[in-house]
Amino acid sequence: MTAEGDVAVFRTSSDQVFALFDQCPHKKGPLSQGLVYDNRVACPLHNWVIDMNSGEATGPDEGCTRTFETKIDNGTVFISL
Repeated sequence: MTAEGDVAVFRTSSDQVFALFDQCPHKKGPLSQGLVYDNRVACPLHNWVIDMNSGEATGPDEGCTRTFETKIDNGTVFISL
């Protein structure tokens, strides 16, 4: 949690780690509860798909959520807030 809100951390099937502000740009749905596939997460409220590299909504949807730089060091995940 930050002063601005929660951060959602995701690990993909290819073992990549992403951190996003835990709000969909559409209606502020909790991305941490969404479905992850490839490098994307689908918001559980209205199925908006967010690219976890950029935080940008994909397809016809427009909007962006904040991304945070991540680093894995000796099995520990670090997030640059």
